[in-house]
Amino acid sequence: MFNKIFQAQDILVSIDMPRKQQNEMSALTLLALASIKEDTRWADAKNVWVGIREIKDFMNSNYGKSYAENTRETIRKDVIHQFRDGAIIEDNGLATNSPKYKYRLTKEFFELIKNYGQGNYWVVSLCNYMEKYESLKSLYSSKKAMQQMPVKINNKDFSFSPGKHNNLQKAIIEEFAPRFGANSEVLYVGDTTDKALVLEKEKLEKIGFELVTHDKMPDVILYSKDKNWLYFVEAVTSVGPMSPKRIIEIKEMTKHVEAGKIFVTAFLDLATYKKFITEIAWETEVWLAELPEHMIHLNGDRFIGPR
Repeated sequence: MFNKIFQAQDILVSIDMPRKQQNEMSALTLLALASIKEDTRWADAKNVWVGIREIKDFMNSNYGKSYAENTRETIRKDVIHQFRDGAIIEDNGLATNSPKYKYRLTKEFFELIKNYGQGNYWVVSLCNYMEKYESLKSLYSSKKAMQQMPVKINNKDFSFSPGKHNNLQKAIIEEFAPRFGANSEVLYVGDTTDKALVLEKEKLEKIGFELVTHDKMPDVILYSKDKNWLYFVEAVTSVGPMSPKRIIEIKEMTKHVEAGKIFVTAFLDLATYKKFITEIAWETEVWLAELPEHMIHLNGDRFIGPR
């Protein structure tokens, strides 16, 4: 039963994948990526773009392996990342939080597995593949690195994965913060592949911030020591402006913080801002990356009067 799982594990062992990536979940992920069912020949493998959801559905439908919803992140961290580092798969270059973000087998690995079980053809194919394995890893690693967006955060070099959301976060750090952040530093920012790319835990706790799960954190947190101000910035490309509900959530997690609190919704452009204008809370700020020198103040009488 489930002979194909053992065969997939054998392939992973043959190319010297780390022991942790020779387990059943890794084997099932490989089978899903290659569309290999129990009665499918390896020679008939397919190579199509699939996402984590489709991988999980394939495991369940064809091998009766039903994993919990939170297993998606486990598959991503414990299998997909290592498969990509090992030149087994590549992604389609979209933002990782996009529903259209998908993976497929690399051309070289796909051609290899189609020969599995075919005697000398497999042996020769495996030898040829392993001879160029290190160069393949370097090649696909370089391709991935070329997609990354360099960004300097607190005078250190980081990189964001590609996508609109990270484009906007990069603009917040490089354009918004120097103009309106009063010599602020970044205390928190996540990447779509690393939810805590920068997390100054001790500094946040020192000013009274109550750390919560990353999905509750604002996209970017800036702190100006000069003014003792905290800037909570939401980078909005499709969801999540500073709504009244969001303000309440952030105030609850910062109820012990005495620093001044500034709430900002950032958009790439005016067109996106217009889609959310009815959702944004009063007493907050709006910043547009396409008009970086200006701010929109939803602050009522605080700014009424001649200038």
